[in-house]
Amino acid sequence: MTTLPDRPRTALMGIDVQNGEVGGLHRRDSVIAHIAGLVEKARGAAVPVVWVQHSDAQLERGSEAWKYVPELSRQEPEPLVHKSYGDSFEGTDLEEVLAAAGVGHLLVAGAQTDECIRSTIHGAFVRGYDVTLVADAHSTEDLTAWGAPSPELVIAHTNLYWENQSAPGRTAGVVKTSEVTFDGTGHQ
Repeated sequence: MTTLPDRPRTALMGIDVQNGEVGGLHRRDSVIAHIAGLVEKARGAAVPVVWVQHSDAQLERGSEAWKYVPELSRQEPEPLVHKSYGDSFEGTDLEEVLAAAGVGHLLVAGAQTDECIRSTIHGAFVRGYDVTLVADAHSTEDLTAWGAPSPELVIAHTNLYWENQSAPGRTAGVVKTSEVTFDGTGHQ
């Protein structure tokens, strides 16, 4: 269990599912459909949904590229965390948002696997959170032209190593979208 006291709840995090981030994603439509299903399931179980939105020189605030994809919509009062670094905790109010909701376990989905997803799952883990990565609800673009492995291998490798992470008092894990259940008390 989490090392954070009095934080028994789980939250679903949707990271950077923005027009400018997902246009070239491997299995884009499938990944977004999985995230939409997770959001619906979380809302139905009163599990907090936290949206994370990146901005930088390529994703200028207010631009079309910066906006979340039309297939996903945030509802009030779901928090929206604005970030400028890969790790969703760096320079943001994410920690305060999660503490206020009593969240000690994160269920993570979004983009991009080899950047913001990896940074955030590691950032959460070292801060004391239990972290579950949704295996089929994160993706990346093809960066093989720059020497990276294929998107399929990046995703598979990230799922493999996250499934085998461990640390005192914390758990890491990987589940498929179809395996995610919320028990009505905010636990996964």
